[in-house]
Amino acid sequence: MAKIIWTRTDEAPLLATYSFKPVVEAFASTAGIEVETADISLAGRILAQFPDRLTDEQKVPDALTQLGELAKTPEANIIKLPNISASLVQLKKAIAELQAAGYDIPNYEDAPEKYAVVTGSAVNPVLREGNSDRRAPEAVKNFVKKNPHRMGEWTKDSKTNVATMDANDFRHNEKSVIIEKDDTLQIKHVAADGTETVLLDKLPVIKDEVIDGTFMSAKALDAFLAEQVKRAKEEGVLFSAHLKATMMKVSDPILFGHVVRAFFADVYDKYGSELLEAGLNGENGLGAIYAGLEDLDNGAEIKAAFDQALADGPDLAMVNSDKGITNLHVPSDVIIDASMPAMIRGGGIMWNAEGKEQETLAVIPDSSYAGVYQAVIDDCRENGAYDPATMGTVPNVGLMAQKAEEYGSHNKTFKVPAAGKVQVVNTAGDVLIEHDVEEGDIWRACQTKDAPIQDWVKLAVTRSRISGMPAIFWLDPERGHDAQLIKLVEKYLGDHDTEGLDITIASPVEATKRSIERIRRGEDTISVTGNVLRDYNTDLFPILELGTSAKMLSVVPLMAGGGLFETGAGGSAPKHVQQVEEENHLRWDSLGEFLALAESFRHELHTNGNEKAGVLAATLDKATERLLAEGKSPSRKVGEIDNRGSHFYLTTFWAEELANQSEDSELAEAFKAVAGELSAASEEINKDLIDNQGSPADLGGYYSPDEEKANAVMRPSAKFNEILASLK
Repeated sequence: MAKIIWTRTDEAPLLATYSFKPVVEAFASTAGIEVETADISLAGRILAQFPDRLTDEQKVPDALTQLGELAKTPEANIIKLPNISASLVQLKKAIAELQAAGYDIPNYEDAPEKYAVVTGSAVNPVLREGNSDRRAPEAVKNFVKKNPHRMGEWTKDSKTNVATMDANDFRHNEKSVIIEKDDTLQIKHVAADGTETVLLDKLPVIKDEVIDGTFMSAKALDAFLAEQVKRAKEEGVLFSAHLKATMMKVSDPILFGHVVRAFFADVYDKYGSELLEAGLNGENGLGAIYAGLEDLDNGAEIKAAFDQALADGPDLAMVNSDKGITNLHVPSDVIIDASMPAMIRGGGIMWNAEGKEQETLAVIPDSSYAGVYQAVIDDCRENGAYDPATMGTVPNVGLMAQKAEEYGSHNKTFKVPAAGKVQVVNTAGDVLIEHDVEEGDIWRACQTKDAPIQDWVKLAVTRSRISGMPAIFWLDPERGHDAQLIKLVEKYLGDHDTEGLDITIASPVEATKRSIERIRRGEDTISVTGNVLRDYNTDLFPILELGTSAKMLSVVPLMAGGGLFETGAGGSAPKHVQQVEEENHLRWDSLGEFLALAESFRHELHTNGNEKAGVLAATLDKATERLLAEGKSPSRKVGEIDNRGSHFYLTTFWAEELANQSEDSELAEAFKAVAGELSAASEEINKDLIDNQGSPADLGGYYSPDEEKANAVMRPSAKFNEILASLK
């Protein structure tokens, strides 16, 4: 029997799954397709690490490892919803919740190595055995042109800018080599006195693989940050830091700590020894510092010093002005790929402590990709906000297969223990990469295999040919890694028929400028990027074009022949869950799930000749268009249509499209009665869904909801549930 794997993830996408997955199961069953759940949630990944400490009833399979193996086979058909890339703060909260629920798992401090495989970008590198094809579906783009979202106003005198380093960061220190033969590498630290410490042993590499090494100078970083705190104060703008402390789970929490200590430099000058001895170095945010001060004898005195520093320093961007949560409170609250596009879309503003809009200095220490955002800001300052009704689109082809580039660097990132050198050495003893480093520097290595690079080039050519759009490889000739990739891209483009295609290579800043010039003319341009820029671009341009990145179609053609279908970004998911807990209203938009599901059915048609799956795909696309056209997407306001109501309308429209199609009479006959029942019960079902809102909802857990309670919250209409059950 054909099978689609639906991933169980976290937060708002998980709550939406309780409501929508029964619909998917019911409709898929009519085409002989089974929908199986794979739990790759943060809670599920945690529990999978400790089978020896759990009862038989509590044990869960290591679904992530199993899915990773499936992704390497032609049979894979996986729908991947957004999951938590856990920061240490989130991880500890999840552990505490599971312990309170009766799971005998250790505290983080007692098993850091076990938990290391759970934090940060633990999921995507395992599943992404192919490169990324992300684009705005035509139906969505057309809808937005007719119904453009609000864009903030830009002025020519806007003081909003990006601040980034011009030396001694990851970009400027990068060195890169191409491996000449299969080998095993060692990464080691050589202290000034000659003492050698192995940082990573037996790192396997294969012929033609690209290996990079680079580091961020701690001294240069601190000097840069001190200057930006001063600059923000002088210019009268907000100070805001934009990092990725979730995905870049080793480097960026350290960077975040440097930012916190720089902003509160006077406090650390006076109380640094006490704070650092108590582990309050800022890497877990200002919120963790405030909590930790309660355990210090002079905590109240130090707290007053922090409060005074907030009052005396530059205005600080806020995550929640009403609750006093600043940009520096929690590392995972402000994630660059979501926060920067939102700020740009809003007109170059963020919120200050008074809950008012204010221009900002966006501090992005590493300069690898910071220039992309500055280029867009400069363009908006000069030409005003973009117009969603007329602007072009920037789809993305992203190099990410087999843990490519920075997001595969976690086990190869280190805080340098002492001054000396960090070396990458092969089995012959040859030093392939070497850096002079100082204590506290952040050093990292990355790998990019040759087969994914070839597949990436092929996918770029394919998408350019199919779409007719120009394609630009965003590669920086002044960066070590990109210089190697430029040589390989030029080589592998020769393997394909590119006649008549417009395929070029440009630095990220130049590529941004070209793309946004075309956007303003209503022209489309494919961005062909590495892994991190894939993440950034597939939020930046969709948030400007469509209002959200959740409306992107995200297809990963797996290199073994299977398919991975991703459903959008989950950056705003925590706020959605809070609203459910407070008002029982879920504003999460499952449009990404609808789009991915249609592609999954289409994949089943093309790989297994399942004609019924093809009909399900075509009718689902039509139902999705109707959903958008008739305004049945979730509202932000309680008492109006939410995620559950949107699912009901999608189900109704889908059943009607199936009943009215002529390609498959068996499906048409099967859905005539269902469509009629849904239509007849529409008033009753909608009343169930709306009346259910307005009061707090008990989910029985945040990271691991109680199944019975979550189902009751997300499936409150007995009539709707009854109709769906009749299909199986």
